[in-house]
Amino acid sequence: MAHLPDGTPLPGKLFIVEGIDGSGKSTQLDILHKWLLGEGYVVVFTEWNSSPVVRATTKRGKNRHLLTPMSFSLIHSADLADRMERQILPALRAGAIVLADRYIYTAFARDAARGVDREWVRRLYRFAVVPTVAFYFRVPLAESLERILTGRPELKYYEAGMDLNLSPDPYESFKLFQARILDEYDRMVDEFGLQVIDATDTLVAQQKQVRAIVEPHLSGVLETEPIAWRDALQHEGLYGRYLGLRQV
Repeated sequence: MAHLPDGTPLPGKLFIVEGIDGSGKSTQLDILHKWLLGEGYVVVFTEWNSSPVVRATTKRGKNRHLLTPMSFSLIHSADLADRMERQILPALRAGAIVLADRYIYTAFARDAARGVDREWVRRLYRFAVVPTVAFYFRVPLAESLERILTGRPELKYYEAGMDLNLSPDPYESFKLFQARILDEYDRMVDEFGLQVIDATDTLVAQQKQVRAIVEPHLSGVLETEPIAWRDALQHEGLYGRYLGLRQV
């Protein structure tokens, strides 16, 4: 059950995905999203660093290489705070499902990897709703790097962790930065009860595991009105993007 930091329960459900770059978490969340829509649930999707309030500031800071680890932390906190008030809380209070591509654990991992004090970052996000389930897609660093770097022409400055002076080579810097982030995620599994998914498993196997964990939490969630054409197609065994995706 999703609940406020003070323990007050919320009618809706908050499912979030976390993991280093290349873990496949966004793909799995997208499949889950389509399945939930097909099942008739009301679903709201939100993703990291997407608030219009801070987007322009973040872009300008990145383009000019002005962001320090602390300013990065504060900007991302402002991003989540805005989305919390405009998107996440209204949806949860209405009884809907909220799917979040990255959540507070992204900040905990990345900010700590940049040298920001772990406890300070945790206090910074004390306003955040506690999720119903937090999935962590765990993947070995070597496999993650292969997925990300194969055929990639260029890495962005902050994406590669070039602001940390780990290496003058962007690709080497990226590897070292991602290794730090991976270590932080692994530290958080027990601390926050992250639900670990083996991201080296097949896409189908991962999705089956995700759905098996999500399904018990769906009782009482806000649903849309039945749609006659969808019911008719399902009755005939026809499936598609918004018809349940049961074949996955």
